[in-house]
Formats: sequence, structure tokens, C-alpha cells
Amino acid sequence: MSYEKSCGAIIFRKYHGNTELLLIKHTSAGHWSFPKGHVEAGETEIETAKREIMEETSIDVDICPGFREVVTYSPRRDVQKDVIYFLARAKNFDYVPQESEIAQIKWVEINLAHSFLTYDNDKQLVNRAKPLIRDLF
Repeated sequence: MSYEKSCGAIIFRKYHGNTELLLIKHTSAGHWSFPKGHVEAGETEIETAKREIMEETSIDVDICPGFREVVTYSPRRDVQKDVIYFLARAKNFDYVPQESEIAQIKWVEINLAHSFLTYDNDKQLVNRAKPLIRDLF
């Protein structure tokens, strides 16, 4: 069995009094999720998350302490993958999708995120992140 590791983040902002999350729709599988990508040699998990977010969305973020969640699954036969998710506050709000990987990006009010997210693991991440995001505002 081979092993893969990616890092990404649940990105949030406060906008007109609402808390919103940045969601992306992947071109390959067409699912809605969060920005993430493979760890490159010599990178820390946080460096990977910030780089991947910038590459996929052009959003710069501050990683919030106290939130690090691991989602483990098997994307292909004989492959185990860990995705490390952080919580991140957006420093800018205008996004530019990475055309080769991202079909669509949108800011979604946090309580509506479940209706967009494809996978239950991602919905559970939002549930775990909500109390921390609330404490940050």
C-alpha cells in the first residue's frame, strides 16, 4: 500500500455581518470541497496549505492556531491518503481559480456550506470548525 499526504484549509471571512467559507469545485471529479494539495519536499504542513490555497484560489491566508484535523481515506486501490486541514482567515477576498484544477469558487454563508459540500467528512469538518470561528469574531 502506498501513502499520500495533502494539506489544505477551511478558509473563512466576515462579510456584511455574515461568516462565509470559501468552497471550490474541482474540475476532475466535480465535487465541492476546500483547497488542498500534495506536500512538496521540505515543506511543513502549514507551508503546503498556504501554497496550495494561493495556487488554487489566489487567496492569501493566516492560519489560525488550535485547529488541525486529519481526514484519512483511500482514493484508489492500495493507496491511503491523509489530508491535514487547518482553519484559515482570508486576508483578501477576490479569488482567481487555477484553471487546470478548479472549475468554480464561491464564498458561501457558513450555515449553507453543508448544502454545497459533497462529502460527509467535509461537512463534519465544518461542524468542528464552527465553534472556533465563532470564538474568533
